[in-house]
Amino acid sequence: MVTIRYIVVTVLVTPRIRLFKVQNVNSKGESNSYMYCTIISNGSLSRLKRLNELSHEIKINVSQALTEDIGSGDLTALLVPDDQHLSAIIECREEAVLCGVAWFNSCFQTLCSATEINWFVQDGDSIQAEQKLCEVRGNARVLLSAERSALNFLQMLSAVATHTKRFVEAVAGTNAAIVDTRKTIPGLRFAQKYAVQCGGGVNHRLGLYDGILIKENHILAAGGISPVLKKSRQIASSDVFVQIEVESLAELEAALNAGATMVLLDNFTLDQLREAVTMTRKRLNGGVIIEASGNISLQNVRQVAETGVDRISIGSLTKNIRAIDLSMRF
Repeated sequence: MVTIRYIVVTVLVTPRIRLFKVQNVNSKGESNSYMYCTIISNGSLSRLKRLNELSHEIKINVSQALTEDIGSGDLTALLVPDDQHLSAIIECREEAVLCGVAWFNSCFQTLCSATEINWFVQDGDSIQAEQKLCEVRGNARVLLSAERSALNFLQMLSAVATHTKRFVEAVAGTNAAIVDTRKTIPGLRFAQKYAVQCGGGVNHRLGLYDGILIKENHILAAGGISPVLKKSRQIASSDVFVQIEVESLAELEAALNAGATMVLLDNFTLDQLREAVTMTRKRLNGGVIIEASGNISLQNVRQVAETGVDRISIGSLTKNIRAIDLSMRF
């Protein structure tokens, strides 16, 4: 019988935001880790996201990738004898954070379950130029047909993790968490949000179904800040957070007066952010979550974090990325 032991490490990001890292180790010494992101409300866990259970999403992602690439069959692979077997090494050509191992593996093993893949690193690891990442052994046609799709996933997801890690490192020592958005590649949201976690970032809502983020058009359509917050509390279940976006200190004051507990400060200057933090800390014993967003870059993210905000959401984590340079050599 194989037994499993769970190790839970809790990282307190702010008084109301917690990040849990969970590692399970079986009696064979095999381990796996994943992340929980929670928001604390009234002393209880009111929000839980678990992104390690991605097997269904991975199957969909890989199936779509292989279908669009191989279609009715890989004509070029027919140049190779169908019984030939090869081995290949995946090598990194630049510093990065690795992400996408499961997607990479699935590309090959979907075509042939007998494909052997031996990894020397794992998701979340920092990797260096000229470092060997894994060895792939199997049918030559399978390796050739799956190569591009597998590398596409690994390069893109590693890019997201790497970009996120740079922002996380830039705010190290502050209380600010780096948070993603819904600005993701269509069809790959779960994959990209997993990559954000691998880079040390925190996930915002997964979609429109698991959180309420009230923006300017919602406020206008609902008749104002107070009415829209009242309505949101009526429709939100206990495990759904309600956040409101404000564009000025006056709107922030109105939102706080209406009972907002989570606010997004859109395109505030540094001075405005500092004043907003001072205003907000006087409410609910400092329990209001403050998030900054808009025009955040690696050049100014540290300054934004030092204003005292709890979270900094950055669309470029998943939108403006450059694929990590990887190669597959036979």
